[in-house]
Amino acid sequence: MTLRSIGRTLVALAACLTLTLLLARPARAKASSVDEELAATLARHGFTGEIESTLESRLGRKIDKTLAKLGRELFYDSILGLNDDNSCAGCHSPTAGFADTQSISIGIENNGVVGPRRAGPRNQRRAPTVINSAFYPALMWNSRFFAVSGDPFDNRQGFSFTSPEGMSLSSLPHLLVAQAFIPPTEITEMTGYEAPASHGLVREEVAERVNRVEAYRRQFGRSFDAVKRGKAISYEMIATAIAEFEVSLTFADAPIDRFARGRRKAMTLEQKRGALLFFGEAGCVRCHAVSGQSNEMFSDFQQHAVGVPQIAPTDDPALSNVVFDGPNADEDFGLEQVTGDPSDRYKFRTSPLRNVALQPTFFHNGSFTSLEGAIRHHLDVYRSATEYTNEHLAPDLRGQMGPLAPVLAAVDPLLQQPIDLTEEEIGWLCAFVGEALLDPRATPKRLEALIPEELPSGRAVHDFE
Repeated sequence: MTLRSIGRTLVALAACLTLTLLLARPARAKASSVDEELAATLARHGFTGEIESTLESRLGRKIDKTLAKLGRELFYDSILGLNDDNSCAGCHSPTAGFADTQSISIGIENNGVVGPRRAGPRNQRRAPTVINSAFYPALMWNSRFFAVSGDPFDNRQGFSFTSPEGMSLSSLPHLLVAQAFIPPTEITEMTGYEAPASHGLVREEVAERVNRVEAYRRQFGRSFDAVKRGKAISYEMIATAIAEFEVSLTFADAPIDRFARGRRKAMTLEQKRGALLFFGEAGCVRCHAVSGQSNEMFSDFQQHAVGVPQIAPTDDPALSNVVFDGPNADEDFGLEQVTGDPSDRYKFRTSPLRNVALQPTFFHNGSFTSLEGAIRHHLDVYRSATEYTNEHLAPDLRGQMGPLAPVLAAVDPLLQQPIDLTEEEIGWLCAFVGEALLDPRATPKRLEALIPEELPSGRAVHDFE
């Protein structure tokens, strides 16, 4: 090649490079503009992406790994259930992001399987996720357990529960410790129908069971000096251990958090555009809030009626452990069950959205089984509910659905007007909620590693699919 031909080649390459750079500038400028807009939006909503880093300062101590390990074994052990067939993990499975594998939970009288083949009589709702629940100021679908102060780490104003507990659990240090007193006393979840006469007696019997296991006594002795000195394991100790395990299930460092802390490449362009829709035109943040008492959990922890179709195992009464609401026993009145106020009918707590992509079902009754379907429902409630069928659900949930007209008449004003998004925009919104809110440490493979190979009690671990 001559010097002249080399020169021509270099000139041509330079021209191509210049043209490439000129064409790339608008794309880069556009991405930079999205970054700036999203950063400003997050700042305006008070979103810092640092909520996980506040955990131990709010606890006032570090997470006790020894206690959390003990709590993990209790969480998976049916020794806590007087019906001898269910554990916490039976309805809060690591295979489903520590949420339910079912549209509607199956508690007692189950077949020992946790996953799609789980069988047994249904309860009334699905079990929500335990992940990040250390930051939740209100628990359960009808918020019947809550910190009066709005801060689950603060017991100074008490923890409120339904009867018979009331405010009696308020001396406990965290809302999760107080909540851990409840599941073993729930007849359809763990206790069974031949339960002692009071919740206190149930807990005493559970504690006696655990005390009879020498391996548990040794482990409790490592965390509680009283047990080491020969005293009995109390139910409060059991609840404290379970809560410590649940607190350790904090996974709140998703792409959105890293973006908020300045790592602009933590999110894809599609996720960023979806975030702008979430906080803007789509209006999601009005209920899935990030500021104040929401603790950046993407929920206002308030109750809303969102027009979810009524699902119940109505074809055979033996398929349910619960008598549903309404004249035909095919409805769930939600918050009204707690307040007694008909204006609260069909209201349920806004679902926190962190790691929501790990769930196999959505809404309080799992009527939707895809994240995209749940998002589309929010965008046009009336159309979605009217066109809905239950053909995709488990066979025992495909019967006649409950009445829809009263559900739609009660829809929250925030959702009464459809939100018109293009298919591309819906894709962006799904990318944001499904991907940018997912902590990569919470992958199914990593969570399944938390399943014990064996239990101190010697009981069988459930069969996790």
